Amino acid sequence: MALRHLGKKGIQASFKRGLVLLRVAASTESQISSTFLNSTSESVAFSFARYINGFGFSSLSNGESSPNLTSIRYFHASRETLATRKDDPDRPLSHRERKKQAVKTKAKFSKRDKKTDKPPAEAPYVPPPRLEKTEKRMDEKTVEVFDGMTLLEFSKRTGESLAVLQSILVDVGETVSSEFDAISIDVAELLAMEIGNNVKREHTTEGLKILPRPPVVTVMGHVDHGKTSLLDALRNTSVAAREAGGITQHVGAFVVGMPESGTSITFIDTPGHAAFSEMRARGAAVTDIVVLVVAADDGVMPQTLEAIAHARSANVPIVVAINKCDKPGANPERVKNQLAAEGIELEDIGGNVQVVEVSAVKSTGLDKLEEALLLQAVDMDLMARVDGPAQAYVVEARLDKGRGPLATVIVKAGTLESGHHVVIGCQWGKLRAIRDMVGKPTERATPAMPVEIEGLKGVPMAGDDVIVVESEKRAKMLSEGRTRKYERDRLLKAEEDRIAELEKREAESEEGVFRVELPIIVKSDVQGTAQAVSDALRTLNSPQVFVNIVQSGVGAIFQSDLARAQTCNACIVAFNVKCCKISSAYARVKVFHHHVIYHLLEDIGNLIVEKAPGVSELEVAGEAEVLSIFKVLGKRREEDGVSIAGCKVMDGRVFRSGLMRLLRSGEVLFEGSCASLKREKQDVEQVGKGNECGLVMGDWNDFRVGDVIQCLERVVRKPKFISSESGAVRIEC
Repeated sequence: MALRHLGKKGIQASFKRGLVLLRVAASTESQISSTFLNSTSESVAFSFARYINGFGFSSLSNGESSPNLTSIRYFHASRETLATRKDDPDRPLSHRERKKQAVKTKAKFSKRDKKTDKPPAEAPYVPPPRLEKTEKRMDEKTVEVFDGMTLLEFSKRTGESLAVLQSILVDVGETVSSEFDAISIDVAELLAMEIGNNVKREHTTEGLKILPRPPVVTVMGHVDHGKTSLLDALRNTSVAAREAGGITQHVGAFVVGMPESGTSITFIDTPGHAAFSEMRARGAAVTDIVVLVVAADDGVMPQTLEAIAHARSANVPIVVAINKCDKPGANPERVKNQLAAEGIELEDIGGNVQVVEVSAVKSTGLDKLEEALLLQAVDMDLMARVDGPAQAYVVEARLDKGRGPLATVIVKAGTLESGHHVVIGCQWGKLRAIRDMVGKPTERATPAMPVEIEGLKGVPMAGDDVIVVESEKRAKMLSEGRTRKYERDRLLKAEEDRIAELEKREAESEEGVFRVELPIIVKSDVQGTAQAVSDALRTLNSPQVFVNIVQSGVGAIFQSDLARAQTCNACIVAFNVKCCKISSAYARVKVFHHHVIYHLLEDIGNLIVEKAPGVSELEVAGEAEVLSIFKVLGKRREEDGVSIAGCKVMDGRVFRSGLMRLLRSGEVLFEGSCASLKREKQDVEQVGKGNECGLVMGDWNDFRVGDVIQCLERVVRKPKFISSESGAVRIEC
């Protein structure tokens, strides 16, 4: 009995551990129990246990029998037969095989199915996503730095951690032992640039000598209104006669001594042509007073309004000089009314803007202009520090063949001396010589004094600030940091422009507009003029031609410029510069030599018109009126006949290859090709104005007397180059 109970408990324990089956049918379990209980032999129990572990029974769900879920064990089958039945896909699965499949599907990680050699499924083409325009390329935060600020103060202003700032200082070779140690203004600027912020330098005047300084006056106005002639009359020179085409195309700075008062005033002369808008804006930003020159015979013109806008944006006071009052058609009162209409509060109507009537040709009214400028300067109480390192800004820059890069600067504060190490934009150098605007060498330049400096390593940009540093090492470090920041900004801007151009081209391609590219290399004598010429050429962009300024530089044209132009299939614009001898290898490169901005823009505009693909349009070539109708019957029935319209050409010409349009009471009834065109029973290709003809239009037979037939031809419409009297140019499509 003990053996029987032990055997029965062992079998039940085996079922519970899942060694054989999870669930067993009730009928099968009863058969096993009865067979085992009736046996008293231990060997029989052991054999039965081997039978249980080696084979299987039917696995029934919830005690219900199902023939599809029955696992059958073939006791007398050979190995070959078992292998054949195992490969049969329709055979019933055993309990172990079903359990393995369940474990495989429920596992967290499962093996991937092997790749088959089936061909890939055909799917519709999905275009790649359109490039998204990037956000702001960098933080536009401007950090104000000053000499002697602590690293902790700098960290608070920028929001950057001290650990990051100290690691940057180690990289640039500077050592700061504590966050309370003072750093120089140059190091502070370098730190700000490395973390991606803009910099504004603050200079203190505590303990320094502050003295009155001469005013800096910028002369602005419309082209040919006499700005340079007025300055010539003030300093008794003839600069206007030396300018190409009689117009100013450079920014000039010079000191004029006033004969009446004995004081001096620094004048900046700006061009009046529409292409030099950036020069006028730069002149207004660095000046104390703006002299607005308006011709008494022309009145207020487009560049006059632009000069007023520049002065207002820079918050600079204006003194109006009405020039050419000696001309017969001069009307100063009309000019005053026009200025009042533009919001200029003149003294004649109770405002604070002084008005002086002058004549540059007869040198009249110059003493009144001098008095007005000095009075305005006294009201402004202009002061500047004299000692300490100089602060200056670049008015113009150029490349001299013998002296190298030169820059015309005006000192704002401090004293600029020969031998100083300076940083101008991304360029640096040691001042080798300082010359005044007459060309005389001088050892120093004081506030409001325009000078020309030499000794720079490269040509700076017009409008850059001049910073004096303590050593050559510091100058190189600051120049390299600015160069890195400039390159980052340039590349990010170029990427934004490229994405914007791609989006524009995609939009134009969807609309069916084809746009070609015109690459141009600009070389000029001075940096400011090169920028102005590049900006003027970009205004000639049109929906059909994209003007791409590949390079803009200063100096003569060399073989490297010709090679670059040939590589990118560009033309070269040489403004006031010479060109080296062009070899036969670069004979296909187009070079435009000009000294006057009018002629340059006109030539490039004509080139754009020539290069533009044009727009294909249908144009009415001629009109004919139906006077009579002829019917030619068919051979089988009347419906097969053809109607011939007897017409007279009223305008233009009618030709057989054109598209015909039938109008009745102004309404278009039919458009189609011309099947036949005859004149006096002869087939002709075209019929001119005043002649009669017979015309058959495709499948149209319902002609009526009085119908109008238009002949349409397809033409390619080219853009037009338009130049206004104010000097502004554009391409009209």
